[in-house]
Amino acid sequence: MFKKKIKVHIYKNEISLVLKALNEFRNEAIGKGRYTDCIDELIMKLNK
Repeated sequence: MFKKKIKVHIYKNEISLVLKALNEFRNEAIGKGRYTDCIDELIMKLNK
């Protein structure tokens, strides 16, 4: 039913790049009127 979970190892210097990309993706989703719950969850996990 659910797909296999994949863990991605991200180095500290790459986190800011991923956060920028996620934020841009979130802004696009908001502009199109889509839900951003999953994106918000990823952003929160990366900020920990």
